[in-house]
Amino acid sequence: MAELEDEFPPHFAQPPANEARTEEPGEEDEDESEGGDELYEHHRIQANRKQELLRLDKFLLQRIPKTSRTRIQNAILAGAVQVNERAVKSNYRVKPFDVITVTLPEPPREFKVTPEPMDLDIRYEDPELLLVNKPAGLVVHPAFGHWQGTLVNGLAHHLASLPTGRNGEVRPGLVHRIDKDTSGLLVIGKSEYAMTYLSNQFFHHTIERTYLALVWGVPAAAVGTISTNIGRSIKDRKVQAVFPFEGEYGRTAVTHYKVLKSFGLVALVQCNLETGRTHQIRVHMKHIGHPLFGDATYGGDRVVYGQRTGAYKAFAEKALALLPRQALHAKSLGFEHPISREFMQFEAELPTDFATVLELWEQYAGEQAAG
Repeated sequence: MAELEDEFPPHFAQPPANEARTEEPGEEDEDESEGGDELYEHHRIQANRKQELLRLDKFLLQRIPKTSRTRIQNAILAGAVQVNERAVKSNYRVKPFDVITVTLPEPPREFKVTPEPMDLDIRYEDPELLLVNKPAGLVVHPAFGHWQGTLVNGLAHHLASLPTGRNGEVRPGLVHRIDKDTSGLLVIGKSEYAMTYLSNQFFHHTIERTYLALVWGVPAAAVGTISTNIGRSIKDRKVQAVFPFEGEYGRTAVTHYKVLKSFGLVALVQCNLETGRTHQIRVHMKHIGHPLFGDATYGGDRVVYGQRTGAYKAFAEKALALLPRQALHAKSLGFEHPISREFMQFEAELPTDFATVLELWEQYAGEQAAG
């Protein structure tokens, strides 16, 4: 396995366990306006020994900034608030030393979204949620350098009832996101309750997510699990890097993978996320020596395996030109519906550019095997 790419800097410290803590996506970059994070905030609060009996919703309103009673009550109803690891009702009375955990959708952003007509590939929609198949090249969320033309702009136009905060603050309905140049499925909550219910599933890792990736080389182990921490690189803040698993820097990241097909110098790999960190699959596959095909950020946009001369180099460069992005597709998504509690599973086929390059590699591997 590759060496850890950064060393833990001693000046970074984790917050004390008994303080409220917010889990948030990484910082936004001008050239990479989004990451792969789940979009929620998580709080862990311990009542002190002098805590008077107080209704849970009132207690949380006092302890969580920039929230509302409706937001708190939706979280309690969705099972996203637990006291001493058990779901409770709003009228529960907080007692001394109670430990309360809360998972909420990401707070409103302080900017307005301009609704824009957009041809969205919607795979499912009901009053509570919708699933969209995002094409590669589409930024999910407005950010510096990408204020217009994002998926959220299109959703704002499609959904007149898109959850919004007061004074135009953005509540885009997102509970997770995928990178600009990754294709595939995203689930969007259409109500505060649905967003909270879905966010809670992401936090507890009960969402099922399957990605397909074309990687350079063939992993030695056909099936494996990659467990590290992932955080902003100390050497280059525009990229992510791996750090010691469950260490002090970065956030725990676990990816399960399986080689579906080997083409000799590249392989089609299935990745299942246990966590959802920024660029997780891209960083993990690079970490084990198999960067994603076409991934310029993590070294996959050149010939990594095989000769760098002759006919093979020409073929590989042709394939890279046909897929000038990371070969990563969010193929399936499974979750429990906020209202019916039914487990729902959805799949999206490979986009044309990915499928075309996959066929080219299959043909090339067959020709090489035939001699």
